[in-house]
Amino acid sequence: MAKIKMKKKSTSTDMTAMCDVAFLLLTFFILTATAKVPEALPVDTPASTVQTKLPESDLATLTVGKKDGKDRVFFDLKGRDVRKRTLELMGDKFGVTFSEEDKEKFALMTDFGVPIQNLKQIIDMKASDRVKADQPGIPMDSLNNQVKEWVYNARIANNEFNNAKGSKQELQIAIKGDAKEEYPVIKKVMDILQDQHINSFSLVTGLRGKDF
Repeated sequence: MAKIKMKKKSTSTDMTAMCDVAFLLLTFFILTATAKVPEALPVDTPASTVQTKLPESDLATLTVGKKDGKDRVFFDLKGRDVRKRTLELMGDKFGVTFSEEDKEKFALMTDFGVPIQNLKQIIDMKASDRVKADQPGIPMDSLNNQVKEWVYNARIANNEFNNAKGSKQELQIAIKGDAKEEYPVIKKVMDILQDQHINSFSLVTGLRGKDF
């Protein structure tokens, strides 16, 4: 009896569905990704295995680093309304007038590191130019301790807005220091905080894997 030969057909896989899934995932990651904001004073934070996340509000960050061989301190504050009010208090303290436009721009800024007298120049810059600008750092000398005043007035502004909302949440402080920064500079910043009875603050570190 003659054998019946079956015609061989080439196998193929329809990849249409797979491509659709791939593009959906790509679109999802693009829409949900958060762009890293350029830092005016980039620092290499010490490594740590602790995974405690900093709060999204009620937070002030003091960045301590070295640039061109000089120690510099930069300041950042969460919350647009709190930033605007802090700027008003600092302007009153040092006799510097800021317009409403200045306050609105300042509310959208990230960290900065200049004396209050030169802050308007930084505010007027584009965001990309601020990062490139050679900001000398906020003074914290004994006769001109503006770091102390920024922390003090930021706490006042934060309390004003939280009290209006019926909240007693205090402003949290974080110190973001470079891993190679000398201890006396970090200690000086800590002393400024402790002089205002701030004995609880966070030290920002970089996450690394655990050693086994």
